[in-house]
Amino acid sequence: MQTSLNDIWRSIVLRGKNVASYKFALAESLIKLANQGKTFVTIEELSIPFSNAVCRHIKDSEKQITNPNPGKFLKACTSYNDGSIDKGTLLDITTKYAFNDVIDRFHIVNRTLMPKSFYIDDRNTKNGLTLTDELLILKEGFQFQNLPNELEARWRLVETAWELKISPHLLEVEYDDDLEFLNINILDDKTIRRKSITSCRDALNGYQKGKCFYCLQKISIHPSSNYMADIDHFFPHSLMKHKIMYNLDGIWNLVLSCKSCNRGSNGKFEKIPMIEYLNNLADRNNWLIYSHHPLKETIINQTGNTPVKRNAFLNTVYNESIKIFPDCKWQPETI
Repeated sequence: MQTSLNDIWRSIVLRGKNVASYKFALAESLIKLANQGKTFVTIEELSIPFSNAVCRHIKDSEKQITNPNPGKFLKACTSYNDGSIDKGTLLDITTKYAFNDVIDRFHIVNRTLMPKSFYIDDRNTKNGLTLTDELLILKEGFQFQNLPNELEARWRLVETAWELKISPHLLEVEYDDDLEFLNINILDDKTIRRKSITSCRDALNGYQKGKCFYCLQKISIHPSSNYMADIDHFFPHSLMKHKIMYNLDGIWNLVLSCKSCNRGSNGKFEKIPMIEYLNNLADRNNWLIYSHHPLKETIINQTGNTPVKRNAFLNTVYNESIKIFPDCKWQPETI
């Protein structure tokens, strides 16, 4: 089966062991250029949205690379933010030093070249990039509206993981129901510090390919969309009242649902999905782990360090939940 352009883009942005944020900055730049209808961009022109993206993120998180030496470009972004250099100097440094590796490696994920490309590297002949039809086709699709938020969420998750510099075993990611954000609880010196990371919708949507977890209809994370996704606890939060001893606000238990499945006439509400959806939840969690998702250690800590242990954990929670709500099994109307 042919891989869709949405899947290729999401593989580039959401998968891989990131060592620097350059790939995210280039992806953000490509989205902006696609919105402008560009078919070619010089390196000098590309340096503007690229440096803007990195400067914006450095203001909140100085750690934008795993290497202890940030290099001339990232140092220039910090200097621009604190007023030490002007915009022209920043753009000159961006043009000279920011694109050495990222343009060559953008379409490579886990040492595999993606089957389609969103630009052609014409630096040697035209000093720029030719944007391909694939990028313009991507722009015309429904999912394009979701891609900027998914990208921003991934970037925030990665830089937060770099910034914390503590053992992942001391991290616990939970959902804030009031803010609809993911928070990291940092267990440090017998105290708990809480850091807000990113929107839960933005963080999860790409891993569901922009589809409802249950009925597979399209969903959106754009606030003004008629298809705006709901955040759903696969195992309903009401189980907490019955003293079930699991962290149901953990990311392992959170999925995105269309409004119809979550709260329509035949909505899930506080019911428990049929057992076949448990396998889908296991697959989703494994995908988060195998994609080197920055929160993978949290899922491992909460559910098990092997697929066998994670499946056993989910089955245990499922069996205990059914005992509490024996008549509350649910599936969407389309099944």
